[in-house]
Amino acid sequence: MTTRLTVLGNPGHRRVTLFAAAARAAGLPEPSVLPWLDLLRGEYRLPDGALLRIESPGEEPAVDELLRGPALGPGYAPTRVEGGAAWYAGVMTALRGLARVPGVRLLGDPEEIAVMFDKRRAHTVLAAAGVPVPRALDTLGADVTGWEELRERLRAAGLRRVFVKPAHGSSASGVVALEFGPRGQVLATTSVELAGGQLHNSLRVRRYRDERQVAGLVDRLAPDRLHVEQWIPKASQSGRSADLRVVVVAGRATHAVVRTSSQPMTNLHLGGARGNLDLAREAAGAAWPALLETAERAAACFPDSPMVGVDVLPASGWRRALVCEVNAFGDLLPNLTGLPGGPAEGLDTYGAQLAALLARPDARTGPPGLRPDTRPAPTNHQIMEPTR
Repeated sequence: MTTRLTVLGNPGHRRVTLFAAAARAAGLPEPSVLPWLDLLRGEYRLPDGALLRIESPGEEPAVDELLRGPALGPGYAPTRVEGGAAWYAGVMTALRGLARVPGVRLLGDPEEIAVMFDKRRAHTVLAAAGVPVPRALDTLGADVTGWEELRERLRAAGLRRVFVKPAHGSSASGVVALEFGPRGQVLATTSVELAGGQLHNSLRVRRYRDERQVAGLVDRLAPDRLHVEQWIPKASQSGRSADLRVVVVAGRATHAVVRTSSQPMTNLHLGGARGNLDLAREAAGAAWPALLETAERAAACFPDSPMVGVDVLPASGWRRALVCEVNAFGDLLPNLTGLPGGPAEGLDTYGAQLAALLARPDARTGPPGLRPDTRPAPTNHQIMEPTR
């Protein structure tokens, strides 16, 4: 029986449809889809020898509620910030169980995903490998329990400008850019809205100057565990702060996008915008290859992950780079083609991953489903049939 690629994802979502389109463009059979919801409920079966791509469980309210809802109680809402630790535990339990299914081969290592989705552990791994990272509070040995402890530890460390991040968060959920003035004044910049004793994500970045509000924010974030790192002044482009998302496929930097913002967070949904990559390369000059190499060094810490998205902080006028995060699912960059002259020129991020997969020695002699198929592709996704 021909083995085909299967995607663990949310049916109909962009990540799944874009990967399927790349597979069709490569002449491969239409990937089957294993819904995250079925995996979490234990209502699935996979054919022997399935080659399974792991996609993000995000952006699906039913999946999110199943993972975080019990931790939030009756106040669950998709916009809620809390519950990250429960989300993380549920995702990792599911992936580790999937890895034990006989005959299933995963494109990606659950244990490496576990590290990437724990910002504290990822920071430690990167630093140990000599990858330049911002200075951070050591929160592996002793979690920050709340505002008073955080303030005291920052004072002892001599840090007055930091990013406070939920250890298992993504898309800037719960991230707080925290500053202390010369007389102890505090300013917190975040997209989190405090409402009725709960934390909710908002599309509007707001500033809190009342220490009681900031304390309440940190106290509610702390149970999900925090990663606290120094706020590094970024390079700029057109008067806006700028950073880079670099996609690394099979060890090579294949795609890069500049993200700019007038806010500390550059996420597009918070008012960020794509910058000009040509201007960034020009500004970096001879340092540009080193910026990409920094991303590749970070990716090398996760050798069993075929793709990672690396968030690079350019500093000192684009002449220096630090890594702030490594993302297991950092390839959702629609309409972005590979770096000129690079191994993925002309390909999107998904096409680059398929090209790297087909180039592997085992793709030539291994599963027939990895070989280009000249038959017409099905028009609809083949959804894995749940067991009853």
